[in-house]
Amino acid sequence: MFSRIRESKPDVVNKVIAIPGDITLPNLGLSDENKKILEKLNVVFHCAATLRLESNLKDAVLMNTVGTKTVLDMAKTLRNLVAFIHLSTAFCHVDQEELCEHVYESPYNPHDVIKLVNWLDEKSLKLITSKIIEPHPNTYTFSKRLAETLVDEAFLNLPCAIARPSIVTPSWSEPLPGWVDNLNGPVGLIVGAGKGVIRSMHCNANFHAEVIPVDLAINALISIAYKVGTTIEKTKKIPVFNITQSGVMPITWGEVLEKGKSVAYDYPFEGAIWYPDGDIRSSKFVHNLFVLFFHIIPAYFIDFLMVIFHQKRFMVRLQKRISDGLEVLQYFTTREWIFHNTNLLTLWNEMSKKDRLIFSIDFFNINEMEYIKNIILGARQYCMKEKLSSLERARRHQKMLYIVHCIAIYTFYLFMLHLLISNFQGASYMLHYAAEIRHFFTFVEK
Repeated sequence: MFSRIRESKPDVVNKVIAIPGDITLPNLGLSDENKKILEKLNVVFHCAATLRLESNLKDAVLMNTVGTKTVLDMAKTLRNLVAFIHLSTAFCHVDQEELCEHVYESPYNPHDVIKLVNWLDEKSLKLITSKIIEPHPNTYTFSKRLAETLVDEAFLNLPCAIARPSIVTPSWSEPLPGWVDNLNGPVGLIVGAGKGVIRSMHCNANFHAEVIPVDLAINALISIAYKVGTTIEKTKKIPVFNITQSGVMPITWGEVLEKGKSVAYDYPFEGAIWYPDGDIRSSKFVHNLFVLFFHIIPAYFIDFLMVIFHQKRFMVRLQKRISDGLEVLQYFTTREWIFHNTNLLTLWNEMSKKDRLIFSIDFFNINEMEYIKNIILGARQYCMKEKLSSLERARRHQKMLYIVHCIAIYTFYLFMLHLLISNFQGASYMLHYAAEIRHFFTFVEK
């Protein structure tokens, strides 16, 4: 990740001082020596959070809400602070069909929720979680919404701003094209589909794909900090920036899939277990049918083969994890929101040409096909540790899987046709037999 800067400016890395800490501990768990370093801080970016959308309520609140409160308390002690930037999410107000750039009132007081999770045990919290977080689909967006309220409260005494990125995806150019270090969100889907494990996803192909490259999101954070830190007259309300490309780069999930497929066929993953020919489906019922026939049944069949050959079973367990992950993500792919990003675009227009080159948040000139190609290659290289030299072998493997896929599909169709013909013949015999009986009783009556 830092190889390029080490080559161009090796001394810059020495300026970075990493200190151990924990946002769930009082005073962030910092030592007295490290607290002295904080006295010189001018800018705070609060990005620490749990990204597990399926976290239990207590963990999510302690990390995302209490953690934010702890960092805010620390920030209040910094004499030289000029900007406190809180990283939120564009999906923390799912009940708003149009998300404007301001803080919305939370249905619950965050301080009361903090007391609640500390007072109740895990079993009791689990029973009431769905009711408390409503209308939120998970504890992550709920706890981030509470955190925004805390930052808004602190705005009276701190130079704060809130940044709300949408779904963060691999980098466009920095530090390297396609750079990514985890399988969260769309990257996990790409790898799963590329390996032939994910065959169906519940998604509306016509809805806007609201994603943002990670390097553009980071550049936006830095630019927001500069804006807040150099603004002389404080605004009456806390500045909020929706870091989204809504209305700027209009691309739908269906378009992403089609372009992604064309690229993925040229740059396949190693070790695929089936030909990558999955699809998205807007009907939940149809999606569930495909999950049954192409996820669950094959998983049990593969595990059955593993047992026969005395190997460790893994496929059913893997599909269970995939199913849980898809269930969380599908909430966001079957709904559509309008994100207003006027403040972000204004910030971009106010930047000098030099700053635009260094801290680019330019969505307008992203080549979609090139970007999707970089995402797939980045997922191969940085997440799956697959070298570019393995592409030819992966392509040969994919061709073999395609032949097996075609044989399996046509065999299935022939089997279904056989069943249809057999049932049709059976039905014909039944109708003929019924007609004979009817004719017999008619003869008797006469």
